Amino acid sequence: MEKTKLGVSVGLVGAAAFFCALFGGYTPTLLVAGYVLLFEENVWLKKTCVKAVALMMSISVLVTGIGLIPDLFGWLSDFLGLIHLNISFSIIYSIVNLLTDAIYIVKVLFFLVLGLKALKQENFAISFVDNLVDKYMDGGKTE
Repeated sequence: MEKTKLGVSVGLVGAAAFFCALFGGYTPTLLVAGYVLLFEENVWLKKTCVKAVALMMSISVLVTGIGLIPDLFGWLSDFLGLIHLNISFSIIYSIVNLLTDAIYIVKVLFFLVLGLKALKQENFAISFVDNLVDKYMDGGKTE
């Protein structure tokens, strides 16, 4: 079992990146990924940490984009109120809440599975994230 410079297994640090993304948020995840990128040699570990950050950012962008929908409909409702057309978009708010709750459940499951796989130094393929990580971690080289 390969060890990091800290003396812990590579799989444990990879799992820590995913569990930090799940339970800790951006700061601890970026600290773990930053340490790994700066000081560790293991390519699998570097890609795993970048994958954790990329997946966390992708989910945040998705949730933020979905969160803009009620704002858009709120703006539309205010605009229509100016011309005395009062329309309620309350169903939209319920749908957006349902979607964000579903995304949160999928996020928890993804990061748990990815963290447990990382403990064994295994990969769980998520094609769009893996393609981005491979593209930018290899310096843009395609094989």
